[in-house]
Amino acid sequence: MTARLPFRAAALALALGFALLPAAGRAGTPAATAQDYARLVRVEAAEASMSVFATGLNNPRGLKFGPDGMLYVAEGGVGGTDSTIGLCDQAPGVGPYTGSPTGSRISRISPQGTRTTVASGLPSSQTNDATGNLTSGVADVAFLHGKMYALIAGAGCSHGVKTRDNAVVRIENGTPVLVANLSKFLKAHPVANPEPDDFEADGTWWNLIAAGDNLYATEPNHGELDRIAPTGEVTRVVDISATQGHIVPTALTAFYGNFFVGNLNTFPVMKGSSKIMKITPSGHITTAVSNLTTVLAVKFDKLGRMYVLQTTDGSTPNPSPGTGSVVRVQNGVQTTIVSGLTTPTAMVFGASGDLYVTNVGFGAPPMGLGQIVRVHVTY
Repeated sequence: MTARLPFRAAALALALGFALLPAAGRAGTPAATAQDYARLVRVEAAEASMSVFATGLNNPRGLKFGPDGMLYVAEGGVGGTDSTIGLCDQAPGVGPYTGSPTGSRISRISPQGTRTTVASGLPSSQTNDATGNLTSGVADVAFLHGKMYALIAGAGCSHGVKTRDNAVVRIENGTPVLVANLSKFLKAHPVANPEPDDFEADGTWWNLIAAGDNLYATEPNHGELDRIAPTGEVTRVVDISATQGHIVPTALTAFYGNFFVGNLNTFPVMKGSSKIMKITPSGHITTAVSNLTTVLAVKFDKLGRMYVLQTTDGSTPNPSPGTGSVVRVQNGVQTTIVSGLTTPTAMVFGASGDLYVTNVGFGAPPMGLGQIVRVHVTY
């Protein structure tokens, strides 16, 4: 793996296929369980405590609380076996992908931690055998004016799904209704500095948020922040690649009228090479926090303190189990709140101020090892 390998289901995939606990049950080794991963998680702050909130998830990604107070989870899904070889250019490195138009879902988690399916039959795809068959599908969900929207990231011909494109869809009674075709938008609006060694035409969309009357999404492989109107119009807020190069922007949140975007950066992991950018609505970029590592989520608590999710710590060139963390940034000081996470991918604050974090968000088969941990923070 070179230092230029960017993010998709990919940037983590190539590393994770060999670095994770033996979830796939390698010959002569018992398969790891969800309990094995949970035992690695540690609370570092004296004012915090942790419990496992939900289990049985298939590659959990974005988390949002809905208007009903329930927690909604976008799941990357179970991949698929369909191939698009000969139909379009295949992704280098982790390709060719295989996919399914119906392999991922959105789940709702009750306050007691019980999972139910809200929407199923959504696209999912997986990397090649050599990189662990790791999956991407529904990347995130968001609620705008009481309606649920989902960000599809595992579709399109470059992901082995020829019948459905990456998109923003609105979920109506469990059925996806197309709002905006994001694959078509990317192909019609190239960024200034795409990465030719690892380019996916359909993109690898990561976070979706609602702000004002619109939705906003980050796309890491091309490097951009885009606005999606509920009527379907897509416009680019800023081409991040134009000024920052290929830094793999992933995490997205809005706070007091500005966007805050974190970046994963390329692999092998370089400790301290990620940051949080402040982006104005007009697209002006400044650095808010630096010296972070492999950022995949950023949130603010009810006191206005920033929390950053790091999927691994840079102690090894590739992601390793038990090296993800949540750090709080206050007055320039970074304090570790939770450590020992395995490839965490998302986090969200609940109404009570508790923090919910995915664990085993990327992982090799068997499916169902993904979980959500709840971190209680005393304010």
